[in-house]
Amino acid sequence: MIVAKVCGSIVSTNKSDRMQGMKILLVRQVDIPSQKQVGEPKVAIDTIGAGEGEIVLCVAGSSSRQTSKTFEKPVDLAIIGIVDSIDLIGSRVFEKYESE
Repeated sequence: MIVAKVCGSIVSTNKSDRMQGMKILLVRQVDIPSQKQVGEPKVAIDTIGAGEGEIVLCVAGSSSRQTSKTFEKPVDLAIIGIVDSIDLIGSRVFEKYESE
């Protein structure tokens, strides 16, 4: 699995019939300790309703074709979860919702 941040979206009206209705987002991998984005943006199919700026869990390769929305579709990267928090070596390094 890859921890990434949604950094944009792609609109494609002309695409494979098997891809119709699929939301396409751009994600960049996140360095967990620093929360900084690393590497180049990658194209991912959103299976859960993620939005720009959210930290997400992605799966690649054959694993990306194991969701109900991507089964047997030409997908190589899929967003399968939205991260609420990350704890690393006993410290919280990411919190989606700030404490009041």
